[in-house]
Amino acid sequence: ARAAALIARKAVDGTIDCDAIDERTVAAHLWDSEASDPDLLIRTSGEQRLSNFLIWQTAYSEIWWTDVLWPEFRRAHLADAIRWYASRDRRFGGRKST
Repeated sequence: ARAAALIARKAVDGTIDCDAIDERTVAAHLWDSEASDPDLLIRTSGEQRLSNFLIWQTAYSEIWWTDVLWPEFRRAHLADAIRWYASRDRRFGGRKST
């Protein structure tokens, strides 16, 4: 919402062309615009939702779900997540080629 408000202000001020607003514009106005999008998101606690966490930035992230609660999350769990991630065929929204 903050990013949208900033972009809207710039559009009203004339410092941004409404027709030029695209995904890059939105990404550039997010709080973490300097950081790269995560390749892997580890979701603990067994919940299978993002809870609005990095909703824009995780569009193409691989998400590893675990029932382990965060206080009990250990190095072995991280290693499991990384092994799982390494086995993924990342297509960034594209279809698997046949």
